[in-house]
Amino acid sequence: MMFEQQILLISLILSFLIAVLLSPLFIPFLRRLKFGQSIREEGPKSHQKKSGTPTMGGIVIVISIIVTSLFVSLTYLSFSQEILLLLLVTVGFGVVGFLDDFIKVVLKRNLGLTSKQKLAGQLVIAILFYFGLHQMNLSTEITIPATTLSIDLGWLYLPFVVVMLVGASNAVNLTDGLDGLLAGTGAVAFGAFAVLAWYADLIDVSIFSAAIVGAVLGFLVYNAHPAKVFMGDTGSLALGGAIAAIAILTKMEILLVIIGGVFVIETLSVIIQVISFKTRGKRVFKMSPLHHHYELSGWSEWRVVVTFWFVGMVFAVLGIYLEVWL
Repeated sequence: MMFEQQILLISLILSFLIAVLLSPLFIPFLRRLKFGQSIREEGPKSHQKKSGTPTMGGIVIVISIIVTSLFVSLTYLSFSQEILLLLLVTVGFGVVGFLDDFIKVVLKRNLGLTSKQKLAGQLVIAILFYFGLHQMNLSTEITIPATTLSIDLGWLYLPFVVVMLVGASNAVNLTDGLDGLLAGTGAVAFGAFAVLAWYADLIDVSIFSAAIVGAVLGFLVYNAHPAKVFMGDTGSLALGGAIAAIAILTKMEILLVIIGGVFVIETLSVIIQVISFKTRGKRVFKMSPLHHHYELSGWSEWRVVVTFWFVGMVFAVLGIYLEVWL
């Protein structure tokens, strides 16, 4: 048990160091290539000063995850199907995000990939992931947290997996709107899954989760307010896909809604805003996603971010409590 804990610590520290040491080399490179963020005119006016800040920093996060998970698993354990599937989703969704960022930043098409193109890429990766699960004979049952109840979805598990991966990646993407917001809430959520995977004796998945925690914390050193670099869709889509894949492999699919509570709330705020405006012609929030509502209500960016981090911690602790102690 002590050996496994040491491996997790090595995974977290190594990934953190790679991200911390790689970012100062990568940021000037992005700046020279003029890979700067284009700020939406309809966003908060205070964000206009961020225009030109290097983006696509998610490449550093993905590299840190790949190098760490491969090194630790091959050195201390063995390269497993779980690691392969997690890398497939993380890198695959990261590539979709990279293409989106590249089109926005380099080709100067502000909308990036069309929604259909982005969805098509996500669907292909999600289906490949499902077939990987099928090869592993992973159960198609989902368990209700804090109960002994479970439901066998059978063939419906395929669309369930697809919706989880696509939905989570887009929910996490919506959360990436303030300096350090996603990096901090992501570190908390993946930390919770690292603990739960370790508790369930899924050491490979726990190592991968710990590697992500280290990567986003290392990135946060340069992404905290005022951000020197943004992760872009390259990072946010990769992280969203990864957390859904981890929840599926640990058979804690429903628990993702609780541990990823901040991502769920952010997504619901957008859905509520759109429905309200289309049906009543009125907005519920000053702006969505929800973090912008608090900004426009007079909160400082840092106050919003720290508050969301705290809420994320509450959800993470609740998720661990429901799974481990109930």
